[in-house]
Amino acid sequence: MFAAGVGSSPEPFVVDSPYWYRRLRELIPRRDELVELLRLAFPVATVQVGMMLMGVVDTIMVGHVSPVDLAAVALGNLYFFSASVFGLGTLLALDPLVSQAVGAADREGIARSVQRGAVLAVLLAIGAAAVLAPAGPVLALLGQPPDVVPIAAGYVHAALLGVLPFYLYVVLRQTLQAIGRVGLVVVTMVAANLANVAFNWVMVFGNLGFPAMGAVGAGWASTLSRVVMTGALFALAWPTLRPFARPLRTGTFRSAPLLRMLTLGAPIGGQLLLEFGAFAVIGVLMGWLGTTAMAGHQVAINLASLTFMVPLGVAQATTVLVGRSVGGGDPPGARRAAGAGLMVGALFMVGTAILFLTVPEVLARAYTADRAVQAIAVVLIPVAGVFQVFDGLQVVGTAVLRGVGDTRVPMIVHVLGFWLVGFPVSLVIGFRLGGGPEGLWWGLVAGLAAVAVLLLARIRYRFARDLPRLIVHEDD
Repeated sequence: MFAAGVGSSPEPFVVDSPYWYRRLRELIPRRDELVELLRLAFPVATVQVGMMLMGVVDTIMVGHVSPVDLAAVALGNLYFFSASVFGLGTLLALDPLVSQAVGAADREGIARSVQRGAVLAVLLAIGAAAVLAPAGPVLALLGQPPDVVPIAAGYVHAALLGVLPFYLYVVLRQTLQAIGRVGLVVVTMVAANLANVAFNWVMVFGNLGFPAMGAVGAGWASTLSRVVMTGALFALAWPTLRPFARPLRTGTFRSAPLLRMLTLGAPIGGQLLLEFGAFAVIGVLMGWLGTTAMAGHQVAINLASLTFMVPLGVAQATTVLVGRSVGGGDPPGARRAAGAGLMVGALFMVGTAILFLTVPEVLARAYTADRAVQAIAVVLIPVAGVFQVFDGLQVVGTAVLRGVGDTRVPMIVHVLGFWLVGFPVSLVIGFRLGGGPEGLWWGLVAGLAAVAVLLLARIRYRFARDLPRLIVHEDD
């Protein structure tokens, strides 16, 4: 134990040396840095909430068709995002690359990253489509309800054509966030949500001469909305993006830099796959308990996912600010940006936890009038309230580490937390102890808590050391 200074009492927080203590104190943000984070996080979180609202609209509108259609959307969404989340995460390699290039005023570095990101988006979309195509046989093999599988597979096939627009949108979005032009993303997200409501009204319920397609119509509405979203963003942002998109930079299609970028992004994709996979497996296990359990699970997970979009937006803003500070040679600024993100993300989730714990009945009734489905959701929503704070800490913690290019350790942490802690707890409480749907969800609580604690420990270790800039060289 070392003292903080001459004549001062020993600091119980200090473990190794005053060097650790000074670095960890730098995680405390200044007021102006909190304001800067909130200024960037608000539009980013708005975009994330808007993205999730598309799924909420699908769920609410289909929920008024039938419990079978609602369960099909739940199952179809699980399969769709299980197949596409790896590509989404891999493209988040743009966060540290572009934001650090912005901090270093390296315009060529920005351009090369954006162009390679577009190339990777196309390649990853092809891979995701190959996984999505056999949805029906795979869902049947997983023992899902026979009356739900054909409809869920139809939903997946309708949504399949939206994968490439979705990935290209991620490339555009991450680039614009990093360079500080988030307003354009917000505008296109509003337009996409309005389009999604209209497409759902037409295709789910059969208006304007279209047949009523239920859950499958929601899949087509999602695809068309993603096309609108990406096309509108590209058109509005073209004046900003043109210097980075044209001319085509030398080495854009070279395998070595693309592989280096993939090496950076793949652990992020793996981490998201592990995290989403844990929730997806719980959804599959819920299907073993019946259509009603699956529908109730969908209501609760949709609510939890909606509130999660805010700390996810805070997380993306934190990555940008950490990355800019690292690129600009300001490690103390990076540490304070990390502290600001963790503080804001945790405080927001405390508020949503209180909401989930106090009025679950009101929230459940907004989704469905089916009493049996409501009963399941009312039990699960308070459990979601318990894991809210852990969820906020883990998503911001992962983003903090991504901002400095630390992507492999978070992936390992997610393996340990979700699959070696959370999943066994779900199985034991849900099936062996007879806890049913609620028991399966307590495993999610355990997994998220473990991940949050381990990530905070990693941040403590990583940010007490040097924070060099991450560069993908042409000769890599």
